[in-house]
Amino acid sequence: MNFDRKDYSNDTLLHLYQHLLKPRMIEEKMLILLRQGKVSKWFSGIGQEAISVGSTLALEPDEYILPLHRNLGVFTGRDIPLDRLFAQWQGKTTGYTKGRDRSFHFGTNEHHIVGMISHLGPQLAVAGGIALADKLDDRPKVTITYSGDGGASEGDFHEALNVAAVWQLPVIFIIENNGYGLSTPSREQFRFNYFIDKGPAYGMDAVQVDGNNVLEVYDTVRRLAEDLRQNPRPVLLEALTFRMRGHEEASGTKYVPQELFEEWAQKDPVENYEKWLLQEGILDEEARMRFRETIKREIEEGLKVADAVPMPTASLEEEIGDMYASVEASSENLEVRRNAAASAETAVSPLHSEFPALSSQLSALSSTTDKRYVDAISDGLRLSMERHPELVLMGQDIADYGGVFKITDGFVGQFGKGRVRNTPLCESAIVGAGLGLSIKGKKAMVEMQFADFVSCGFNQIVNNLAKSHYRWGQNADVVVRMPTGAGTAAGPFHSQSNEAWFTHTPGLKVVYPSNPVDAKGLLCAAFEDPNPVMYFEHKLLYRSISAPVPDAYYTTPIGKAALVREGETLSIITYGAGVHWALALAEELNLDADILDLRTLLPWDEEAVRKTVEKNGRVLLLHEDTLTGGLGGEIGAWIAEHCFQHLDAPIQRVGSLDTAVPFAPSLEKQFLPQHRLRLAVEKLLNY
Repeated sequence: MNFDRKDYSNDTLLHLYQHLLKPRMIEEKMLILLRQGKVSKWFSGIGQEAISVGSTLALEPDEYILPLHRNLGVFTGRDIPLDRLFAQWQGKTTGYTKGRDRSFHFGTNEHHIVGMISHLGPQLAVAGGIALADKLDDRPKVTITYSGDGGASEGDFHEALNVAAVWQLPVIFIIENNGYGLSTPSREQFRFNYFIDKGPAYGMDAVQVDGNNVLEVYDTVRRLAEDLRQNPRPVLLEALTFRMRGHEEASGTKYVPQELFEEWAQKDPVENYEKWLLQEGILDEEARMRFRETIKREIEEGLKVADAVPMPTASLEEEIGDMYASVEASSENLEVRRNAAASAETAVSPLHSEFPALSSQLSALSSTTDKRYVDAISDGLRLSMERHPELVLMGQDIADYGGVFKITDGFVGQFGKGRVRNTPLCESAIVGAGLGLSIKGKKAMVEMQFADFVSCGFNQIVNNLAKSHYRWGQNADVVVRMPTGAGTAAGPFHSQSNEAWFTHTPGLKVVYPSNPVDAKGLLCAAFEDPNPVMYFEHKLLYRSISAPVPDAYYTTPIGKAALVREGETLSIITYGAGVHWALALAEELNLDADILDLRTLLPWDEEAVRKTVEKNGRVLLLHEDTLTGGLGGEIGAWIAEHCFQHLDAPIQRVGSLDTAVPFAPSLEKQFLPQHRLRLAVEKLLNY
């Protein structure tokens, strides 16, 4: 192995040695503890340490790194206290996830590290979001993220590299090519020789290094980082290496030919670098032993502290409380919130007709303008952009074109293309970028062109955004706008009501306004909330309803339902277009009914539901979503558990057919629940 010291001082070379040796010695200790049952699982990086150590030490301390399983050298290179690192692996409360996750599935902003999730690929897009934040703020910084050769087969790899290339983001994508994805060899993973062949196809530079040569890795990354800080763009860096142990210890290594171990054992990154330092007189035997004794002592002291920490005691309050970041209402906006909350009691009128005048309290808030549902959303988005200069909008065709529904029409002229960003068709990468922006203190809005397309970004939402705060205290300040719903004869892939996909996911908030006033207020509230918010907006309502909407900025409280019609005979609990169907039927039949608009689906307003159920005793749950698995089933079960003694009749549910959404208008009409609503109401009244 050839080590070219160039003009690096002895201190630098010894600094590299110390940091190269440390993760190797920690691993050797952890493998002993694993056999003793003191560590539950271990993903070994033995043989690959030079990549993590060399790249980490080449960056500035405040530049972010997004590591994977075998990148212990990133954490030790950033001098994370070993007692906390060991506590993390033991599932102790002093670990970075309080015992909620294991291994390197955590982040620490103090050390500018964002750990992985098990799905591997999503972190590449998060790195892009971090780099985007630096670029928008004119900070000359670089971000590093890692992928294994197996993980590079995932779609997230392609999306992240493509977005970074299009936006010229200063990210170094390091591919640790060790020849295997768990047990699957490279020849069964891809049909090319080296990953550097991919770089030009994405329009980015590609560089290959000997991943076992710590000095080569350090020098290459250092030079690349210096260049990228001045000329922002992504680079693909392929590090050739080999994994000397199993994917994780339980998997073993029987699937690897023995001759490969013999070949790569001669290329051991620690032994070779140590041998070279001794030969060059940079390191002597006394210093070698001193380094080892110092690291050994640090490991033992760290373990002593971690071992003394008891295993977590489950706290229901803490577990539930940490699922979401707290929302702090600023004093300057408190009165606005109160006025907006008062406005929530204002009645709304049926579909295709105008809303009545707003309450005097709301009118006192500001002047009002009659706005369509779509205009109210646009207005809320524009005012939020003015209020939050750190807010970035991302979506397909949202810039000059203004989006397919023209909600962001004219925004580029006011806010510029830096903050109103057209994206490639990369839903997963863009949602991941939103989390990266959050890590750097920004806010993000991601527009799904249609709610149906969110399935392409599903993993990022339910596993990355939703769990981030619970796992390591990092909020995901991201709003995902979801044009949803049927009634426009758009067929199975542009008409789905998929809100129930997300109401089952703790960590998310889900809102669904039914009228222009709430459409604006809930959107503004979503941007003030530090948690990820799924904002559903019904396409059929865009241009079919209007109401006097305050011109000023205001928020509608998330988590609070609105009673839009009062009655004494039955209660219809619904949301979205269902509100208009219920109001229309109530007018037609002169129903003496409560109509409760949930507005927020996660968390939904239990107290408002309880109040209307206790008052009327007859309950109908209505939603456009398919009947099976819809939110109505969850609320119905809750009512049965908590309000059974107040019921005078069985709970009725009305939803769409359990089929895909059909295209032909006659089939779509049958699919939707409107014509079944009347029968259910009559059945309930006659029980």
